[in-house]
Amino acid sequence: MEKELKISSADSRKEKLWIGIPVVLLVGLLSVLIYNHHAEFTWNGFVDGFNEEFLVFFAIGVFAQLVDGTLGMGYGATSTSFLLAYGVPPVVSSTAVHVSEMFTTGASALSHHRFGNINKKLVKHLLIPGVLGSITGAYLLSDVINGDVIKPFIAVYMIVLAIIIIRKALKKTIVKKKTKRLGALAAFGGFMDSVGGGGWGPIVTSTLLGRGRNPRYTIGSVNAAEFAISFASGITFMLFGGIHGWQVIIGLILGGVIAAPLAAFLVNKIKRKPMMVAVGILIILLSLKTLSKLL
Repeated sequence: MEKELKISSADSRKEKLWIGIPVVLLVGLLSVLIYNHHAEFTWNGFVDGFNEEFLVFFAIGVFAQLVDGTLGMGYGATSTSFLLAYGVPPVVSSTAVHVSEMFTTGASALSHHRFGNINKKLVKHLLIPGVLGSITGAYLLSDVINGDVIKPFIAVYMIVLAIIIIRKALKKTIVKKKTKRLGALAAFGGFMDSVGGGGWGPIVTSTLLGRGRNPRYTIGSVNAAEFAISFASGITFMLFGGIHGWQVIIGLILGGVIAAPLAAFLVNKIKRKPMMVAVGILIILLSLKTLSKLL
């Protein structure tokens, strides 16, 4: 009996860590941002910021998070595409997306935990390699390589994965295969996410779904790990490039945080095959859009 109580107590502490760590990191980040940038804000500027443009950025944040939270991918690609189309400069949109993702992925991770969508063993396999790949990619993009050179290869890879996923979704039975080298997959996904401006979800989620894994737990787990990946890359980009476009950032954060619980709830309600087809179509559309800009 005493042994069972100790096990129960240990499990309870672990559960609190899954919630406590994201909360502490987000509060710490928010405190640092307020401390370092409070001089840039005035009350009149704050009030004037809540205008029609802010509502556009808020709506983009809601939509991008619904896509990412329900399909396990697409926040960066979706929000960046909308921001650039709206006329936001690339430097501002890139900074805004990376900083806002630090908050939205945290809210998404907590929401998926609340709805029981997380396979903790899978998250642990993805976490450290993904973070290392993300930091490496962010550093290299800042000082060494041109991310635009890599993007066509990522887009082609995503289209191939999308075709595999749709093909498997249309089959009557999907045979689950063991996914080998999860660490290498996570490192590659984190690296490409930083270098290409997106790709953690499309690369990691697509590969895992293509191997026949359960969409609910795959999406929930990849989203939970994405918080650490986004946090690592966001901090790295902030150290090298600073922060620009506060109105865009706040709009994306508020929209994403509000949409995160709804997205996590919808994962439980969407059936497996339609979800996989939707994931495949989304990847193809986003990849073709990327290729059309580069060719």
